[in-house]
Order: sequence, then C-alpha cells, then structure tokens
Amino acid sequence: MAVHHTTMNIFIIFISVTLLITHALSLPLCTDSSAPLKPKTPLVFCNYNGSSCCDSIQDTNIQKQFVSINISQPACASLLKSILCSRCDPFSAELFTIKTVPRQVPVLCNSTVSSNSSQTNQANNNFCEKVWDTCQNVSVRNSPFSPLLQGQAPTPANSSNKLTDIWQSRSDFCNVVGGPSLEDSVCFNGEKVQLNITTNSTKSPPTGMCLEKIGNGSYLDMAGHTDGSNRAFFSNQKGQIWLVTVPEIGSGRGLDLDESNPFLDLTDEVYFDTQFGLMSIALHPNFAQNGRFFASFNCDKSENPSCSGRCACNSDVKCDPSKLPADDAAEPCRYQTVVAEYTVNGTSSSRASVIPVASPVETRRIFTMGLPFTSHHGGQILFGPDDGYLYFMMGDGGGGDPYNFAQNKKSLLGKIMRFDVDKIPSESEITSLGLWGNYSIPRDNPYVEDKDLLPEIWALGFSNPWRCSFDAERPSYFMCADVGQNEYEEVDMITRNGNYGWRVYEGPTTYTPEKSPGGNTSVTSINPVFPVMGYKHSDINKNEGSASITGGFFYRSTTDPCLHGSYLYGDLYAHEMWAGVETPENSGIFTVNNISFTCAKDSPEPCSLVPGSSLPALGYLFSFGQDNNKDIYLLSSSGVYRVVPPSRCGYTCEYETTTTGPTTGPMTPTRNSSANILKGSCKSLFVFLFFFLVLGFSTP
Repeated sequence: MAVHHTTMNIFIIFISVTLLITHALSLPLCTDSSAPLKPKTPLVFCNYNGSSCCDSIQDTNIQKQFVSINISQPACASLLKSILCSRCDPFSAELFTIKTVPRQVPVLCNSTVSSNSSQTNQANNNFCEKVWDTCQNVSVRNSPFSPLLQGQAPTPANSSNKLTDIWQSRSDFCNVVGGPSLEDSVCFNGEKVQLNITTNSTKSPPTGMCLEKIGNGSYLDMAGHTDGSNRAFFSNQKGQIWLVTVPEIGSGRGLDLDESNPFLDLTDEVYFDTQFGLMSIALHPNFAQNGRFFASFNCDKSENPSCSGRCACNSDVKCDPSKLPADDAAEPCRYQTVVAEYTVNGTSSSRASVIPVASPVETRRIFTMGLPFTSHHGGQILFGPDDGYLYFMMGDGGGGDPYNFAQNKKSLLGKIMRFDVDKIPSESEITSLGLWGNYSIPRDNPYVEDKDLLPEIWALGFSNPWRCSFDAERPSYFMCADVGQNEYEEVDMITRNGNYGWRVYEGPTTYTPEKSPGGNTSVTSINPVFPVMGYKHSDINKNEGSASITGGFFYRSTTDPCLHGSYLYGDLYAHEMWAGVETPENSGIFTVNNISFTCAKDSPEPCSLVPGSSLPALGYLFSFGQDNNKDIYLLSSSGVYRVVPPSRCGYTCEYETTTTGPTTGPMTPTRNSSANILKGSCKSLFVFLFFFLVLGFSTP
C-alpha cells in the first residue's frame, strides 16, 4: 500500500507542476505586493478601470507627473502617458522589476523577447523601438527615463533629456529599457498586459458538487502536513488536535483517526464554551524539519492567570474597560485570545506508522489580547505561502462594533495582522513598538507608509473574518469571508493596507450603528475595498432571518475538473453553496453561481439527508479544508465531507474521465489530466450557540 501511495503522490505532483507551467508563469501583482482590484471610482487619467493597481489618488498623481513633463509633440506624449500609466497595470510588480531590482519605467516589449512568451503579441510588438523612433529627438523635462540611467550609462552635462543625448543608438536604448522581464513572462507594449491563457468566460457553470462523508467527528480546522504526504491535522473546539491519515478518493475508507491519541491536547489550557475554544491551527512552513506548530485559542484569566494580556479596550483607542457593560455576565477582558507556539520532536523522520506527539507546554507565547466582548473574535491563523509570515484574523469584538474598533488604526480588533515568528525580538523592540507578544514586524507591513497604523496591521475594516485562504496557484490572491451584521455576507480579496469598510459599510452599502459610544467614521474619510462576492440574508434565509458566511478555497484539485478555478464558499446553515468564477481571469471580477450539492450513495460513512430534499444533513458548516492533493473538505457539525468526482452523484462534467464498472460500490475515478482541465464531537446545542454568538448572528 505504501508503494501505491507513493506512486499516486508522484502522479499528483506531476499534474500540479504541469498545470502551473501550462497556465502561465505570470501572476497579477502590484509593486507593493498587493493584489490588483477594481477601483472604487473610475480612473480619470489612466485607462485601467477594470482590475487595477491604482486608485483615484494614484491616478491623479500620475496625471500631475505627466503634466510636469510638458511634451509638445503629441505622438511622443501619448506614448509617455501610456508608460506612466503602466504603473496601474495588474502585472506592474513584474513590469517594474528585473532581477529583483526596482525600475522607474516598465520593461518595454521589443524583438529580443522570446516568441514563446505567454503574453499576447509580445514578441511581435517592438514597442521599445517605437518609443525610440517617436521620441528620440524630443526634449522631455523631468524624463521618467533619467533615473533609470544611474549606474547604467553616463548622463552628459547640460542634457536636454533627449534620448539621443544619452544613448548612441536604438539598440543601446532597448538593451536597457527593453530588456526581458523576469522569466521572459511579460513586458509593456503600450496597452494593458494580456496573456495567452484560457479564460473561464465561456466555461459552463458546474452542474453540481458531489461529496463523500469520511468521518463523523466535528472539527473547526484542518491543515495538511507540510511533508506532502496524505496526512493532515484536524482540530476541534475543545482543544484537541489529531494527525490523521487521509484515505484516497474511491478507496471506500474513512479517516484513520485514534481519538484516544491526539497529536496535541490543549484542553487544560483552552477555555471551551459556546463562544470560545481552539479556533485555528497552523504548521510552520518548515514543520517537517523543525516541528514548530502554532495554535490560536481562548483562555480565561480568572482560571489561568498566566494567560492574561492587555485589554483591547484601552486608553490608546479611547476606551475605558471599567465603563464597558458586562457581556454574558463576564467582566470585560476576562477572556483572552492567544496565539502560542508548540514543538514536536522527530517530525522529519515520522511517517504514518509513527504518530508524533507534541508537548502541551508552550515553546513561546506569540500573542495575547483581552477581549472586550464575547463574540466576533475570529482567530484564524495561517502562513503566507510566499513570504512565510503568520497572518492572524481578528474580529471587531462583537455587538455591532459600538466602539468602532474596526476603523481605529490603533486597535487590533477588526484587523488582519501579519507577524514574523522566525525573528525573535529584543525586549527593547517589544517595548519601543508596543508589541502585544513575542514576534517581530515584517519590514514591509503597511505602517511604514501609514504612521497611524499599529505595526502589526496588514489590512483593516473587518466585522469577523471567518476563514481565509491563499490560492494554491496564485498566492497573491488572498481571500477572506467576512461575517455580516444585519443584511450582507461578503467575500473580500485581501490587499496590503486595504480598508474593507466595516462599520462604515456592511458589504456594498452603508451601515448605521445602533450604538456608537466610540464615535463614527465618515464615509468620505476612507477609500473602502468592496466585496468581490457575497449574498444578502434575505436571499437565502427568509425563514430564519439571518445568515453567516463560511469562507473556502479556490478549487485546484483535478478530482472535479468542472470546479477547477472556482472559489467555493458556503453559508453556516449549509443549505447553500456558491462557486465564484473570475471572469475574465486575473480581472478581480467574479461571476457567482449557486451550486447544488449532494452526497454519494457509496460514501464510506453513511450520509443522512435533510428531510424532503437531496441535501446532505451537514448540520452547520464550520470550515472548509484543503489537503496536499488540493482536494477540498467540508468540516461540519455532522462530520467531515470531501469533494469527489461529480459522476458519483449523477452530475455531468464534460471534462471528467471515469473508469467503467458497477456504480453500487466505491468507484475509482481516474484523475484528469491538465489538458482536459485546460479544455474546458460537539453536535449539540453548544455547537449552534457557538456559531450564533461567535459569528455574530443577528435578527433584522
């Protein structure tokens, strides 16, 4: 069986690599490492009103720069305007970087670029030569090319900033300005970068999503082992974590889990109640070598004084804890949110036959903060796939955010934080920066530009981020579902220093708070990033009057090729699921389809159905999960479910290839090739109350 597992893993790795190579080497990314987004208001000067790396302020600054150049020759002026505006291109990070060195102007397309490039008409567009021929004898004041020359060519005295005063020939000019970009992937040809990739605009929505039930336990989080094996970690709210062998799809087996032997048991440290518990787990990117493991949980300082931290309601945010009303008979900041590090020895040599056990003694307390209220405290942690930093999602504290914490740049409530947990700070650094724990601040956190921000903050303006993920194929796509208050549930594309509006906005519309002892933020004072997907409570839950979103993943498995590339998310009540398709690709614009789903009759564990329907009785949908094969899991109050080939539920997918045989027993579908894809144990009232309070249900 071990040989069979190894063969399958090699095959899956091959498929994944093939997909990455076939799709495109280039990814949309802005120069500040954020993802491009659609501007709140249309750009006036630069023609980048779809997905863009500019907002209206940056657009105005580019216009001012262009005016200062003062070119009288219209043809040259038009070309230089396009070059300046290329800073707004969704691929600007790559256009303005070569060999990791920032540039003042983009890489201009010329005939030296490989004909195998992924960019449309890239090799045939000698844009660099066109710029030379048009502008070579035009005097350009404050030329954008001048800074580029430093260290590359001498600048003559009394230069008029003509190109001919600097370079002897067109070929010299294009060897510097028109050199190939990173991996010969993109260059600027005078227009918005377009890639030769298949878009999803003509792909039919999936007919349905097929699930198999592989476990009966109730878990809040899941993380694949970093060694690439078929093992994953599952954690429950109570504070237990198991290392589980995940069976292959079609094997007919369920999760291999020994409940009496958890990998890590934190029940003595975790405060477990309807609103609290172990919220999330994260493995260090090098866990297979260093055994470092992180947990986010809640503790009660009245029972465990060592867990106590500073209250999130404090003088820095103009909040007095003594004036806060008791919440559920608990004094303010009795309960804490904690991120702690643990270690397991021998992880690199451990395999399925040897289950390592981590010590419940903390290696390091990363973060501790007192909670002013008992709901909306998020708690998810995950590592960035490219930067290796730890992201920490924190809700606004609950109750409609009466103290406006989410918009307060001196509060960590309603924020996404970003920590460096590899660099241990000195005591002086912790004191000088006012850190909330034992972590360092990444150099490129947004506080560098915005001095009003606490250094931990990566993005702000959230109600209660409930389940975020990075796209496995495009790490710049960082997606978070944010729980609404009265009317709207949203999915946001997270960008560096983005303000997601709460509580000025709930989704795309303004929000009027019932109470605001902490003051309000005016609509005109922020530039919010609006949701890319979402739904109204009234659209899906008319009888119960409220809803709560559960964020998911971009589907990147080959198991269901008709779901490939879709962002999957659902509602807590588990009666509705959605698949969002970016149309066109790399645009930041999503077309959302409500997707039907059911359970395979040959599921390893029996599936119960909602009476009178074909819906599996999931109970409440707590989280989505993803394993090392990129297969997607649903973690619900009734058990663990996995997405399997659609044919097992009678759904049709034109790209699916299955083996022939009886349909009454477990099937063994063939994983589809990249070519086919490119063608086309708390199930009681506690569980309900936990999500009613923590996720912030409210009745309009």
